[in-house]
Amino acid sequence: MGYAVPAETRIGHAHLKVADIERSLKFYRDLLGFEVMQNYGSDAVFLSAGGYHHHIGLNTWYSKNAQPAPVRSAGLFHVAILYPTRKDLAQILKRLIDANYPLTGASDHGVSEALYMNDPDQNGIELYWDRPRDQWPRDANGGLQMVTEALDLEGLLGELKVV
Repeated sequence: MGYAVPAETRIGHAHLKVADIERSLKFYRDLLGFEVMQNYGSDAVFLSAGGYHHHIGLNTWYSKNAQPAPVRSAGLFHVAILYPTRKDLAQILKRLIDANYPLTGASDHGVSEALYMNDPDQNGIELYWDRPRDQWPRDANGGLQMVTEALDLEGLLGELKVV
């Protein structure tokens, strides 16, 4: 079979070209809640969840005041941000609704539940949580059977109801 990447390997961060740092900070910092770890001059900023050096880098090195990349071109489809629990995903959904921020989609993939949107530069963003592995849909041979079905947003928001 050849080389296999170690199972503990993780994708550490995404570094995005943006047109306007302050506009992007309103999305990533103010709406999604990431913490600024470091400004790198006036052309880049590094953001994190939980004090990590950075999960998201934003820069204008080649893109200051530029138009978004065409949808029908090669490049990044989306950045996926994994939330630890379903309730955490429900909380960010509520923030998005309260801010009237538009979703481009919401899907139940069997293995996960996901919200989709575009950031201010039209970069695709997925916010999701993973179900426990023992709940992932499998076929008779044990193979993974991911799906794309409509996500029950009201059911997700039900995670926020106090009992």
